[in-house]
Amino acid sequence: MVGLEGTTDVVETQGVVEAQGIVRVYGEGETAVHALHGVDVSIEPGQLTAVMGPSGSGKSTLMHILAGLDRPTSGSVRIDGTEITTLGDDALTKLRRKHIGFIFQFFNLLPMLSARDNVLLPLTIAGEKPDPQYFADLIQRVGLSDRLHHRPAELSGGQQQRVAIARALVSRPTVVFADEPTGNLDSRTSGEILTLMRSSVEDYGQTTVMVTHDARAAAMADRVLYLDDGEIVKETGPSSQHEILQMIDTLDVQ
Repeated sequence: MVGLEGTTDVVETQGVVEAQGIVRVYGEGETAVHALHGVDVSIEPGQLTAVMGPSGSGKSTLMHILAGLDRPTSGSVRIDGTEITTLGDDALTKLRRKHIGFIFQFFNLLPMLSARDNVLLPLTIAGEKPDPQYFADLIQRVGLSDRLHHRPAELSGGQQQRVAIARALVSRPTVVFADEPTGNLDSRTSGEILTLMRSSVEDYGQTTVMVTHDARAAAMADRVLYLDDGEIVKETGPSSQHEILQMIDTLDVQ
């Protein structure tokens, strides 16, 4: 790992997502913005990894590159052993469909579809059928059994995010990426959604990467990565909300 404080011994493990030397520059010349500076990161399987940092630190850019939504200026990203930075658009779309689930801050549900059809959308696009037993278990776990035939406009914000979580999990992806999943929810609903995401890791072994500014959310993680000025400057294991806030304060004043 590059730029990790207090790291003396590095144990090589094979992550489900591996990135090396990730650089991302937007624009050219004097107006160029250097969003990432040679980031190395390995996302280990069966864990919830939180990515935190001040505004403009590069955390969303990193997630988008790891998920194949953006391409690095230079560097390598592998998902489940496949190098994605050299894939064409069609091949990359197929890879994302197979290996990646997404949870967004603003849900990104299709308003004309029922909750059930929104959940099943990744499988529908891929021409696949859900495993009936897994689907039933998933719907029960996310608390949508009595809301499957409702459209998004008929659901609360928390229910819409539950639909989005079920949609991300329905295809059993290699990794789920969550971009500020509680950023548009009230405190009580945020707690419910975080508990649900934590249970998906524990019950399904779902590898999850969550970009968040919320210390309470990061405190649910097995691992916390801190970005500052486009670099990973600290990595910790499970941390309390207080410890996370202290670290963020340190980064903000640097």
